[in-house]
Amino acid sequence: MTADALTTAALPRCWVPPGVYPPQTDTRLLERAMHREGVTAETDVLDLGTGSGVLAVQAARLGGHVTAVDISWRAIAAAWLNALLNGQILRVRHGDLATAVPGRRFDLVIANPPYVPAPGPRAPRGRARAWDAGTDGRLLIDRICDSAPTFLRPTGTLLIVHSHLCGVGATLTRLAEAGLRAEVVDRTLLPFGRVLRSRQAWLREQGLTSDGTTEELVVIRAEHT
Repeated sequence: MTADALTTAALPRCWVPPGVYPPQTDTRLLERAMHREGVTAETDVLDLGTGSGVLAVQAARLGGHVTAVDISWRAIAAAWLNALLNGQILRVRHGDLATAVPGRRFDLVIANPPYVPAPGPRAPRGRARAWDAGTDGRLLIDRICDSAPTFLRPTGTLLIVHSHLCGVGATLTRLAEAGLRAEVVDRTLLPFGRVLRSRQAWLREQGLTSDGTTEELVVIRAEHT
């Protein structure tokens, strides 16, 4: 599957303020995987790190009962407004991943967390919080993998999208260690964007890329064994 093939998907109307992650190829890849899950009026959906809320709105359009979570107040505002623009209802919660919905379990959880490896020990700040995720890119991915059994119903499904730069095998292993069966269900190859191009030399030094020009995005699907 190519990046070009993903551009035909119709996403909801979307307003994105500065500092909030805009819909991109990873958004479309995750949206396509979500469609295959057969969201209905009986589906309780959780969008972890909703950003603009565009995927949460799409899940609501499919009929799901959707809760959208983000730690950014700007993202919360964007998700609420984008639901309004598209005539949909979302439960929007401010908080740190699933801690914003304590004790709740869902049929479908979708996540497009920050996953870009970043040099230096400092926690991401400002606009970079929408994409930077520590030196290995796994600052939030590992937390989602470890906690997934606590927010998935027994028949629930997790869909998470990220770059190969932060380790596809590591995510599959982490989910398996959490007691989930996981596999890659979608992938696409695309050229480095602006942020990755600015870090080409560092990424090579860290052994995270060989050619330094392309990345592969994957969607991983996980469920209880």
